[in-house]
Amino acid sequence: MKKFFIIMCAFALLITGCGQKTQQAAAPQKIPVKAMKVLHQTTKITYGFPGQVQGTDEIQLRSKVNGTVVEKYIQGGERVTSGQKLFQIDSRPYETALLSAKADLSKAESNLRRAQDTLNRNERLYLVQAISEQTLMNSHTDLDGYVAAVEAAQIAIRKAQENLDDTIVYAPMDGRVSLDDVAVGTYAIAGSTTLVTMGTIDPVYVQFSISETEYLNVISKAMSERERNSPRPDFTMTIILSNNEEYPFKGVPVEADRALSQNSGSINVKASFDNPQGILLPGMFAHVKVVKESGRNTLLVPQRAVQQLLDQSFVLVVGSDGKSQSKTVELDEKVGSYYIVKSGLSVNDLVIVEGLTNLQSGKDLDVTIVTADEMGFSTEDSTQIVNET
Repeated sequence: MKKFFIIMCAFALLITGCGQKTQQAAAPQKIPVKAMKVLHQTTKITYGFPGQVQGTDEIQLRSKVNGTVVEKYIQGGERVTSGQKLFQIDSRPYETALLSAKADLSKAESNLRRAQDTLNRNERLYLVQAISEQTLMNSHTDLDGYVAAVEAAQIAIRKAQENLDDTIVYAPMDGRVSLDDVAVGTYAIAGSTTLVTMGTIDPVYVQFSISETEYLNVISKAMSERERNSPRPDFTMTIILSNNEEYPFKGVPVEADRALSQNSGSINVKASFDNPQGILLPGMFAHVKVVKESGRNTLLVPQRAVQQLLDQSFVLVVGSDGKSQSKTVELDEKVGSYYIVKSGLSVNDLVIVEGLTNLQSGKDLDVTIVTADEMGFSTEDSTQIVNET
C-alpha cells in the first residue's frame, strides 16, 4: 500500500512538470527593440546646394580699333576702377587720319565759300537779266553740294576723333581683370581680339540649382518680398568655402531662371553676396547653406524609423499594451537625421528606431528607451566640400 502511494505521487509530479513545460513553450518571446520619443520643438530646416561664384558683370574687353598694343597700364589679376587706363593702341595712324579729315574740311569749307560768292553774284546778274534762270539754278545746286561736302567732312572728323580716342582702352566699371591679358606688341583686331576679361567682384553672384519644391518653399517667397522692396526672408543664406569655413556675409536670392530644366527638373538660382575684401573670386566652388525655421512645436521622427510601402510611409511605435503598432505618417522635409511629421504621430509616441528587421505590428516587445544622443541623431546637417577634380 505504501509502495502504491509513492508511485502515484511520482506520477502526479511528472504530469505537473510536463504541463509547466508546455505552458513555458507556448509563452511568446518578446522582441528586443530600441525606441525613443518623437521630438517636439521649434525646428530649423537646413538645405544644402553646391554652387559656384560668378562676377555680377563678366565682360570681355575688345579694342574698337585695329592696331598694335603699345602700352599696358595694368597687371593681370589687378583690381581696377571705372575710367582707369588699361591699354594703349598705336595711335599714329589715327592721328594722321584726323589731320587728313581736318584738311578735307578746310577744303570743303573753302569750296562752300566760293559757291556762296558765285550764287550771290549770279542773283544780282539775274535781276538785271544778265544771266539765264538755268545758270542761277545751277549756282543753287552747286551750293547745296558744297554744304553737303562740309557736313560730310565734319562727320569724318568726328569719326576720326572717336577712333583716336578709342586707341586708349579704359575700364568700363570697377572690378578685377583676369591674368590672361594680351601682351604689348599684340595686333588687335577691332571687335575681335579680347584684350582682357574683367568682372565686378563686389557684390558677386553664387549660382546653384534647386528642386521645384525647394524653390516654392524657400526662394520664390523671398524674391517676391524683394520685388516689393521688403527683403525680409524667413531664412538665412550663407556659403561654406572649400576650406570648410563659413563666409561671414549673408546672401540674398536675386535671380531665378525662367523655367525648370527638362533634364533634371531643377531650376538655377543666383544669390548676391557682398564681397568688400575680394575673398570670393569668380569660378570658386561654394556650398550654399539655407536655414529656415519650420515653425513652433514641430514633430520630428528619425529617418531610421521610417519605412516605405508602395507610396505610403509608416513607422512602428510601442503601443500601450507593450506591442508593436504600425502608424501611417505624412512626412515633410528632412532636418538632419529626422523628417518633419505633418500627420500620423502624437507628442507622446515612442517610435522604434532599432530592431525593425522583420518586425511586424502586434508583436510583444522588450523595449529599451534611448535618446537621440545615444543613437547619434541630430537636427544639424554636417556640411563639407570635396574639391572637384
